[in-house]
Amino acid sequence: MAKVKLTKNELKKQKDQLKRFRRYLPTLQLKKQQLLMEIRHIEAQRDQKRREQEEFRRGLESWIAVFGEDWDLSPYVVIEKIRTGEGNIAGVDIPLFQGVDFRSVTYDLVETPLWIDAGVRALKTMITYDIQVEILEEQVRLLAEELRITTQRVNLFEKIKIPETRENIRRINIYLGDQQTAAVVRGKIAKKKLVGAAS
Repeated sequence: MAKVKLTKNELKKQKDQLKRFRRYLPTLQLKKQQLLMEIRHIEAQRDQKRREQEEFRRGLESWIAVFGEDWDLSPYVVIEKIRTGEGNIAGVDIPLFQGVDFRSVTYDLVETPLWIDAGVRALKTMITYDIQVEILEEQVRLLAEELRITTQRVNLFEKIKIPETRENIRRINIYLGDQQTAAVVRGKIAKKKLVGAAS
């Protein structure tokens, strides 16, 4: 605890500080609650996307089993651009998924298997799910970091700053009260001496 001056000016400063801390603390607590709710909401969205992706993958398994050919689809599915926007939750900038642009790749219809179109579409869908989940995880990471910082600030105010300031105010009040009492006693003693000297 820092050493405080035991003066009326310091008492006013400490009271003003306490007022500021008490005014700021509810804002921090509200931000903490909002971040927690948003993290839960985004985690639910992420889990939903994972379930959708798994469901889509299961739907593909029966379809893929029909084809015995081992064909690499990666040359036909090239990501050109991942489109993201920016959102803001409780003062935190987060990326928002807007879409994926794939390069248009042409292929020889005679050389490639008949199922190539469906395979390319399925692979694009799986890649899109992966990117959506990745962006949702990034949102959770950014919000969790802000939550950690906000929680530290809430704890700083609740457990350190406010109790420390209250204790400083109490100490200054006691000291000033003692000084005032001593001044009154000195005044009475001086008055007694004056009255005694006059008589």
